[in-house]
Amino acid sequence: MNKTFLLVALCCIIILRATASTGDKPKYPAEITAGKNATHIGRISGDTLVVVGGTTYAFTVDTPEDQGLVSTKPSVAALLLQVSAKDASTQKYQVTGKDDVAKNEGELASGDRLVVTSQDGKATKTYTILVKPMAVGGVLRLLQQEITANTSRDLTLFFTAGQRSPAATVNIYLPAGITPTMDNTTVNVIGRGAVKLSGLATQSIGRVGTKYTYSKVGDVKITKAADGGTVLTFSNLDLRPANGPDLTIVISGVNLAKIGNYIFSANYTTSKPETLTSPGLGAETTTLKVMNTISDFERVVNREDTYNASPDSYTRASFRWTAADRTSGAQLMQSTDQGKSWSAAVASIDVQRSTATVSGLTPDKLYAFRLALKDGAGKGTSNTAYFYSGRMDLKSFGVSGDGAGDDTQKINEAIEYLAQLGGGTLLFSAGVYNVRTVHLKSNVWLYVDKSAVIKALKGADAPETTWFSDKKYRSGLSPTDAGPYADPENYLTKQDVGHHYFRNCMFFAERQDNIKIIGNGLITGNGNLVTGDRVMNNTPDNRADKMFTFKLCTNIEIGGLYRGDDLWYDRDKDEPYYIGKNDAKDFDVSNMLQIDRAGHFVLLATGTDGIHVHNTYFGKENSGNARDIYDFMACNNVTVTNIYSKVSSDDIVKPGSDCSLGFTRPARNYKVRNIIGDTNCNLFQIGSETADDIMDIHVDNIYVLGANKAGFSISTNDGAHIKDIHLNCGHTGKIHTRSVMYRTFAPFFISISNRGRILGAEVGKYAFTDNGEKHNELLVKNVNIGQVENIILNGIDVYEVYAGSSYGSKSERWKEYDGSQRRATPIIAGYSLPATAAVEGGLDFKLPNGKHTGYITNVVFSDMKVLVKGGNPASDTTQAPPELGVGQYNVSNLKVQPSYGIWARHVQGLTLKDCSFSFEKRDSRYAIFLDDVFGARFSDLKVIRPKDNGSVIRLKNSSDVTIGNVIYYNDEWGSAPTTLRTAGPVVGGDVSIPKK
Repeated sequence: MNKTFLLVALCCIIILRATASTGDKPKYPAEITAGKNATHIGRISGDTLVVVGGTTYAFTVDTPEDQGLVSTKPSVAALLLQVSAKDASTQKYQVTGKDDVAKNEGELASGDRLVVTSQDGKATKTYTILVKPMAVGGVLRLLQQEITANTSRDLTLFFTAGQRSPAATVNIYLPAGITPTMDNTTVNVIGRGAVKLSGLATQSIGRVGTKYTYSKVGDVKITKAADGGTVLTFSNLDLRPANGPDLTIVISGVNLAKIGNYIFSANYTTSKPETLTSPGLGAETTTLKVMNTISDFERVVNREDTYNASPDSYTRASFRWTAADRTSGAQLMQSTDQGKSWSAAVASIDVQRSTATVSGLTPDKLYAFRLALKDGAGKGTSNTAYFYSGRMDLKSFGVSGDGAGDDTQKINEAIEYLAQLGGGTLLFSAGVYNVRTVHLKSNVWLYVDKSAVIKALKGADAPETTWFSDKKYRSGLSPTDAGPYADPENYLTKQDVGHHYFRNCMFFAERQDNIKIIGNGLITGNGNLVTGDRVMNNTPDNRADKMFTFKLCTNIEIGGLYRGDDLWYDRDKDEPYYIGKNDAKDFDVSNMLQIDRAGHFVLLATGTDGIHVHNTYFGKENSGNARDIYDFMACNNVTVTNIYSKVSSDDIVKPGSDCSLGFTRPARNYKVRNIIGDTNCNLFQIGSETADDIMDIHVDNIYVLGANKAGFSISTNDGAHIKDIHLNCGHTGKIHTRSVMYRTFAPFFISISNRGRILGAEVGKYAFTDNGEKHNELLVKNVNIGQVENIILNGIDVYEVYAGSSYGSKSERWKEYDGSQRRATPIIAGYSLPATAAVEGGLDFKLPNGKHTGYITNVVFSDMKVLVKGGNPASDTTQAPPELGVGQYNVSNLKVQPSYGIWARHVQGLTLKDCSFSFEKRDSRYAIFLDDVFGARFSDLKVIRPKDNGSVIRLKNSSDVTIGNVIYYNDEWGSAPTTLRTAGPVVGGDVSIPKK
């Protein structure tokens, strides 16, 4: 046998063996990999499946305070959703225990096995499960997963950790070709706001007390990876609050020349309750595809501030893209059969701006559009963009509108469908629609037709799980309960319970943009939205207490069909009307959106900017189950116009700022106009949540029908600076009518207290004497007393000063005054800590700024007419209202005032000009009482001096008071007018004017 023969034979044997081996290889192997959405797969190697296991804090509203530590091990069912076939085939999975008995539920444990059977059943493989301490995988995603090569654009990444932790570290791995710098890249940490990486370490952490452990939002560094990529490392991040994406990273000017896939990944490390690192697999990876053809062709969505359906609103569409140098000879193509066939659209294309516009579309059709390029580097067709040329009727999604079932799922599916189209308007046509929680999405507008009713069902989404327990504070603070301050970093105990849960509502949005809910139909809580502070003690299906919740959103509109005329009120008809041409009263308010029975909040907007609410009628058919109307917490750029509220149990318009996001945020730039209503609380209030500054608030034309607290209330309770608040100054437009207040417990309440509900606050319990009365209560030790400054109030008529709201009355609209109702004076009250000598054992702390008293500064009342009920005896001139302690921020806390007109304490700069104060029944108190007031200016005043009180004005510890052209009548209005004269400014001390 020669060598040639042997070589040929050997080759044949090798070929035969190879052929046999290939023939025996299973067509469908039983190999697995981590799925795209995997969060609990730590590693897969050989026949070992490593599963994430660890601990975290996770409190539901039912969790006992000491039982929030929970395991993060996945259940059997959760694991099976996170593994997938390596070859994308369909496999079968079975988990067994160490004893080989099938395990279909419960947590996984080390030693369990995953048995994988291939799609054709011919192959099996068993993986031994190893539970290893690791953090639950986070989620990394790209805003746009495809971009066009050789074009410069911003790249946006979102990362959300899989479990909460303080002092967390996050690593973001960027592929080669993407070069972030400290100045071309921004980051937004838990919704605090975007800053350049170079500014992260100096970004404001909000207002905090000295017991808060964080001094900055975080740190960042940029390092090069071995593969040529880049690593962004963010450290010292407080990720205990959950507000949507933990990190939003925007890298400017990304320009990639190489075609193909670019892989991004991330992981993070926790510090508590144990140090754990996530695996960086599955959902912590994402892919960017770079292609030659245009990949970012998109429709330009309508972003008008106010909904206005013009004739071409839905028959005209505009588009844009990035590749300006690739659009020469481009043709806009359209399809009306979901891309089955295409034709050239009649469009205007601007090559330089990379935009296209098409008009004259057929109404109520779904259009698909794309660009076609015949030549050049981007030859071919772009991605597809969609446009529906009309309001898409909800009934086209299989919703009957008969009010018989639960429409929640189909409504949410319809909203998601429109969101995927790039936005659109969802029409609630005539019918009744029942919902639990509707999830609102960016660029999707809801239009509620005149004959449509949206009703709440019981069983809304559950309140969210949180890092902290809120059980130390479920229903308000008392002056003696230190529980809310026990953990200085627990942000859940720093505001009323309704404010720090968001998901238990009828309509919910978080980190969304450009949403409208407009129309002239009815939205009702239907008795299924509750109002109590103890709502979390209810059964799980009865914890929804809000109609609309917007958390860290932008550009929101809620209201009726817009009408620019001013809304006002007719006393005889007890109805609102629009002021028409030549001041005609137009009682046709059919354009207004109707809302009733909205629970604790009609609207709770927190950290949301660009809000427009308007032309809304509250409680027309049913005024029950209604508490706060509009609560704006830490919101900016807010417009509120033409609001009528028949009756509610709490504030109608309320700007504030709280800690519910896990940090504080200032609020400013409000335009509020034509607010009419009756309330068990205040028609307009700043407070009681005042954790951060509130400024630039402009209110014109209010009509208070009744208010069992105050008509217009401004309070700082938690150290905030309240500044530049204007009533009837014309900053929202022309003043059409003087503002009016009827039936208010107090017309105005401007105050300071020191409740200190901010992160890092510390309190102590002290026994002290205040104006002869003994107290044993909390004092805040490390939060500065807040400031109230520049309050300008003009053109107001005040009548029937008593707590006369119709709230709670079933028999009559308003009860006439009978002497039993509560009454209070217009109040301006700063705040002072007790003197050291008044405290048992002395006052053993100083506030950070060293101040002992918080003065209200520069208050101006101009052209104000106040007619009080009167009837107080001369003995009330000696009344000494207490200081407003912790948990005290209401008019009633100040008991009886020693004057019937203005009572002011701890004020620097008070101006009264062209005002009058009178009473219906002789009131023997002073017209004006100043206590610790410096720099008062009185001019052109008219008051009454009761015959059993020889003085009009009483000064106590006050000085630099100037009185000019003040006329007083003797005992009754118009009787023996006398000019009050002083020999220059009153210097100081205790003075009665004129002297008794």
